[in-house]
Amino acid sequence: MRLEVQCKDRLGLTRELLDILASQNIDLRDIEINKAGLIYLNFPEVAFDEFSQLMAKIRRIEGVIDVRKIPFLPSERRNMELLAVLSTLPDPVFAINLKGKIDNANQAVASLFNRDKEALIGEPANVLLPNFNVMYWLEESRVRQRESMDIEGMNYVMEIMPVYITDDDNASILASAVVIIKPAMDSTLARPFIPEPSNLGFEHFVGSSTKYKTLISQAKKLSDIDQSLLIQGETGTGKEMLARACHNASIRSGKAFMVVNCAAMPDDVAETELFGYAPGAFPNMPEGKKGIIEQADGGTVFFDEISEMSPLLQIKLLRFIQDGNFRRVGEEKEIHVDVGIIGASKKELLDLVEQGVFREDLYYRLNVLFLEIPPLRERPSDIATLFDFFVAQLCKELSIVKPSISEEVYEYLRSYSWPGNVRQLKSSTLKALTQMDRNQLETSHFMLPISEAKTASMMDINVDGTLDEIMKSYESMILTGLYGDFPSSRKLAKRLGVSHTAIANKLRDYGIGKK
Repeated sequence: MRLEVQCKDRLGLTRELLDILASQNIDLRDIEINKAGLIYLNFPEVAFDEFSQLMAKIRRIEGVIDVRKIPFLPSERRNMELLAVLSTLPDPVFAINLKGKIDNANQAVASLFNRDKEALIGEPANVLLPNFNVMYWLEESRVRQRESMDIEGMNYVMEIMPVYITDDDNASILASAVVIIKPAMDSTLARPFIPEPSNLGFEHFVGSSTKYKTLISQAKKLSDIDQSLLIQGETGTGKEMLARACHNASIRSGKAFMVVNCAAMPDDVAETELFGYAPGAFPNMPEGKKGIIEQADGGTVFFDEISEMSPLLQIKLLRFIQDGNFRRVGEEKEIHVDVGIIGASKKELLDLVEQGVFREDLYYRLNVLFLEIPPLRERPSDIATLFDFFVAQLCKELSIVKPSISEEVYEYLRSYSWPGNVRQLKSSTLKALTQMDRNQLETSHFMLPISEAKTASMMDINVDGTLDEIMKSYESMILTGLYGDFPSSRKLAKRLGVSHTAIANKLRDYGIGKK
């Protein structure tokens, strides 16, 4: 429970507030004092009668002008906004405390160093920066500094910046440091392999397989229909690219295309980001703000990884899709906008509906039109085409001569399962090009990881035990190996030609697919 107390600047007023809380045995969790005459209190929920007594006592304090209940403290909002910004930054960014340990990090850090993000918190910063003396910099240097670094054969630039806090005497005190890592090469490498997103059309998609041509043909037809669209596909298949192309081919082209990353948007700030807030809804924000939905009026909003959307936001999005009306946070008046909705998910939404994780009514509101992007392993004829395209583009960006490529390389790439799909193919091509010591690209230049599922499928069969135990062990091994390529009970059931219920029961019995 959080309260905002508007009051005059009077000595002892804060102490009287704390005495009231103590007299009612209320445990204070947090307190903030604003120079504008506002005091914020955070404490556990209390019963209605106790809360009424508390409010009456606070209002009787000399100098108190008003007191009201609020949903969150200003510092909570600021912190969640900063975390949201941090999580969506494309460059790896992490913070270091004065003990030289990692305080915070975004997902880009975990991806670059192939580490679990949560496991990095509290670790010494030297696990990521082994060639940089972090403690010496914190104790002696404390100035903005740039250093070159090598990560898996790639050149990067690490920039460390001090974070200072000013005390009451206007003296600067070092509080922490922030590190940002960027590719040392030309920044164009960070851009997608397509033209500017606003100009993206279906003609820029690369693929010659029947499955891919069918997908693009279907996407062109659906772009002419102004209805909600659901795009399903594994990580790295290009769901956002396809959504942009559909938008640019629709009647909404020329209007805004707004992207909402549902996995990276904390619930505390998601509602204000989507729907905005009214003037005066929050302290020190008299002007209000338009949300993403309102900014996209006439255009399209793309909800990336919509399966990660919280239950609360699922309800609010459902209400908006029904009639196009919404309210800004802190405002009673309804606003109507005309917005196209495209959702994307790497998970089977219907499975999540059956599990009670995703709302069934929202699923059918989104799934008016449907596109499924086939994974790269299901269209092997596209691998060579995409690979040649990436080689030509990356060689130009790296200012190197296009290497000689043997047929062995193409066979090697076609035989790999590509769990990261097109995105993984491009990044693997880039790494391979940087490993060459002469103008010849060979299979040894590719460092493709073998998934645990594939490793399990290659193990010897254990023949210990009864026939029933041996058969169950063999069945479990087969399902484990295939689940990496068909990561849902529906896909796996279709692959094996059995019922969805039978496969779902076996996956549950063997504990396959559970974190």
